[in-house]
Amino acid sequence: MKNNQIPPGSFGLPVLGETLSFVLNPDFVKKRYRQHGSIFKTHILGRPTVVMVGPEALEFVLSSHMENFSWREGWPANFKILLGESLFLQDGEEHRRNRRLMMPALHGPALVNYVATMEDITRSYLQKWEKQQEFTWFKEFKLLTFDIASQLLLGTPPGPEGARLSKLFGTLTNGLFAINPLPLPFTKFGKALAARNQVLEQITQIVRERQQNPTKDALSLLIQARDEDGNSLSEKELVAQALLLLFAGHETTTSMLTWLCTELARHPEILEKAREEQLQLASKGNLDLEQLGKMPYLEQVLWEVERLYQSVGGGFRGVIKDFEFKGFHVPAGWQLFYSIRTTHQIEEIYSQPDRFEPERFSPQRQEHKKYPFSLVGFGGGPRVCIGIAFAKMEMKIVASHLLRNYDWEILPNQSLDSVQLPTNHPKDGLRVRFHRR
Repeated sequence: MKNNQIPPGSFGLPVLGETLSFVLNPDFVKKRYRQHGSIFKTHILGRPTVVMVGPEALEFVLSSHMENFSWREGWPANFKILLGESLFLQDGEEHRRNRRLMMPALHGPALVNYVATMEDITRSYLQKWEKQQEFTWFKEFKLLTFDIASQLLLGTPPGPEGARLSKLFGTLTNGLFAINPLPLPFTKFGKALAARNQVLEQITQIVRERQQNPTKDALSLLIQARDEDGNSLSEKELVAQALLLLFAGHETTTSMLTWLCTELARHPEILEKAREEQLQLASKGNLDLEQLGKMPYLEQVLWEVERLYQSVGGGFRGVIKDFEFKGFHVPAGWQLFYSIRTTHQIEEIYSQPDRFEPERFSPQRQEHKKYPFSLVGFGGGPRVCIGIAFAKMEMKIVASHLLRNYDWEILPNQSLDSVQLPTNHPKDGLRVRFHRR
């Protein structure tokens, strides 16, 4: 006999459900996880929703039972409208084909070509910051990572064009979680739509230029890519994927770099240890691909940033096939939200989860290896973030230069509380004083 018991929890108010607490209360999932365990129901963003937490639940959703879930059906309407027909919202065969076409641009030999550019852009920002002495780092990292993304992914050199695009992207991102979905000129969502249209216009021009004159960037590789049947991506597909590359290629790294610098400033002993590793490498020569592979302590620090400050708190899916988990039945048609944030804070996995402690990832402890799917800041399973290698390389390059040559202090009278939406950042953006060592 089939079990028809739906998960525990509450649907909240009629129509609104629990959307407001979900969006506004950072401990919404954690509180209910303590109450109900790794699966519970709620009603958010207009739909009955099952929330799943913990390594076992995440492995179920992201890997072993993927066929029960759809990306397209899961993400709220704002995402579909603003991020369009990109890899992000594709399912099944279409997703597999496009992912295969995009992989080479973000992995292996292509990465080797990116190191020098990442370093050049990073150096120009370090010089600018040295002159400025005091600034808000979150904003600056946004510009830096956007310059890197637009140059390497689209082939557009840094300059006024890039600055304009970066601003438009900020407006677009703000619309992703806008609660008022009316596309009016003065609403967050309306402004986001207008920004998206300008972004698409500019990207379409860039795509056409690259089709005429390919260069060494990811977009040119995508234009030349062919699937098994010899088919390439259409112009419309190229524009959609380029939009996604730019969006995903700078929002998340901005968030992680900002928190990295916050925590290093707060923990001088961790900073010292990370700096020592860098100075030893520096004594052997300049930063190169080989050196980037020899930074075990910096890697632990970055994992801890990913654990404590994952840039996205979780992900949505549409349930397209009934399923059972832990004895509870979830019907097709529901929405599913899996929580990365709460999974990263489970005490059975991570001792004293609120502490910033890179040592938990040391070869002796390896807390994240107890269960698969315990560390999923970049997602997991077959759909793990396609840009993970690109992002990690970029963060290591920026961190290496900072640790080798600079000091920074957090300026007083600011809030560093974590704000989750649209991507995780310190409330006042991390204002610092910055100087050469």
